[in-house]
Amino acid sequence: MPVKILREVGITVLIAVAVFAVLRLTVQSYTVVMSSMEPTFLQGDCIMVNKVTYRSSGPQRGQVIVFNPPPPNEESRYPFIKRVIGLPGDTVEIRDGKVFVNGTALDEDEYIKERPDYTMAAIVVPENEYFVLGDNRNNSSDSHVGWTVPRDNIIGKAWFTYWPPGRLRVAKHYSYPGVPVPEQQEMALTGAFGVQLG
Repeated sequence: MPVKILREVGITVLIAVAVFAVLRLTVQSYTVVMSSMEPTFLQGDCIMVNKVTYRSSGPQRGQVIVFNPPPPNEESRYPFIKRVIGLPGDTVEIRDGKVFVNGTALDEDEYIKERPDYTMAAIVVPENEYFVLGDNRNNSSDSHVGWTVPRDNIIGKAWFTYWPPGRLRVAKHYSYPGVPVPEQQEMALTGAFGVQLG
């Protein structure tokens, strides 16, 4: 085989390896194995996860994240997928079939399967951790049973469903206008903007 062809093959292989490495660092495919996020994500859905989004800042309320489960679920063979409800410093409470964040009831009618049939006393989300719930509220192992997600456990943000073909769609992330920001979050934001703007 001529040297020129060998060189071209070698360059092609190197480019392919480099592209694959970059893709692995930025996006990753996962299959939804549980029903805890129905009707937003169904069992068997194949989704693409953006692994870059949260490298500079943490997730926001209403965003769907994929993460390595913390104790007591750390032995799970699969990452979890849930919706972020509470940010560090937020006070979260569940009563009367509604989720309250910092005293404000969240409007979730657009995406939850059914209202929670349980209650949860108010808790304050620890620093650098997130309170998450499955959209299928009554069939989800999530933060309402006593654990939160450390930021270091977060793999990325759900991006889109690509399989099966009939389920092709961009992931729906929501925001909750009107939820007050705790004082410690305001202080953190002020500090961050101060650093950025110099």
